[in-house]
Amino acid sequence: MAKKVVATLKSGKGKEFSRVIKMVKSETGSYSFREAVVHNDHIKDFLKQKE
Repeated sequence: MAKKVVATLKSGKGKEFSRVIKMVKSETGSYSFREAVVHNDHIKDFLKQKE
């Protein structure tokens, strides 16, 4: 089933999006990860935003 999903994302509209994972430091000093599927034009905006 995973092969079908990957094949679908590589053709058509799926090429315009990327999965982005960002490491965020919490108030206690530990790190957590935020991930999102973002349009390729907005990747830098996602990485710049403060959380």
